[in-house]
Amino acid sequence: MVRIERLVTSGTFSLDGETFDVDNNVWLVGDDEEALVIDAAHDAGAILHALGHRRAVAIVCTHGHDDHIDAAPEVALRTGAPILLHPDDLPLWHMKHPALEPDTHLADGQALTVAGIALTVLHTPGHSPGAVCLHAPALGALFSGDTLFEGGPGATGRSFSDRPTILRSIRARLLTLPAETVVHTGHGPDTTIGAEAAAFPAE
Repeated sequence: MVRIERLVTSGTFSLDGETFDVDNNVWLVGDDEEALVIDAAHDAGAILHALGHRRAVAIVCTHGHDDHIDAAPEVALRTGAPILLHPDDLPLWHMKHPALEPDTHLADGQALTVAGIALTVLHTPGHSPGAVCLHAPALGALFSGDTLFEGGPGATGRSFSDRPTILRSIRARLLTLPAETVVHTGHGPDTTIGAEAAAFPAE
C-alpha cells in the first residue's frame, strides 16, 4: 500500500549573506519496496533510516535552496538514486554543490512513478526560478515545496525570487486543483487547496 511519510529535519538556510535555523519537511512517498524522496534536507542519516530497506527511486528537489538540497548528494551516494532538479535552479544548486551536477533535469508536465503511483511535475516559479510542485491525484496530494504554505505563498523577499511570479504560478497551477487536495509543504503543517484558495491574496 502506498503511503506518505513526513520526516522533519533541522539545519540552516543561507542566502544573501544571512543564515537562519530551519526545520524542513522531508517527504517519502512509496510502499514497502520503494520510495521517492522529496527534498533531502539536512540529515542524510535520518533520511536513510526512514527509507530502511526500500529502494530509493529518486531524490526530487522542489527547488535549489540549500536547506532543501544539502543532504541530497550523500543520500544519492548511499542509495544510488538519481537527483532531480529543474534546470532554472542550477545557479542556486551550484552555490551549495559547486562541483556536482544533478542527474536529471525536471520538466513541467514530467511524470514520476513510484509504487505504481504517478506524480506530475508542475513548474511553479516565484520562490525560485526553478521551483516545482508534485501532484499525485491518486493520493489526493500536492507536494508544494516552498511555493505554497498554510497561510499563503512562500517567501519572495530574497534574490532569485519574485512575488508577482509566485502569485501567478499558484493561481494558474495550484488553485485549479481539486479543493480537497492535501498540500504537503516544505516547512510546517499541511493545508488544503480549498483552504488556501479561500484566503489567497487578490494582488
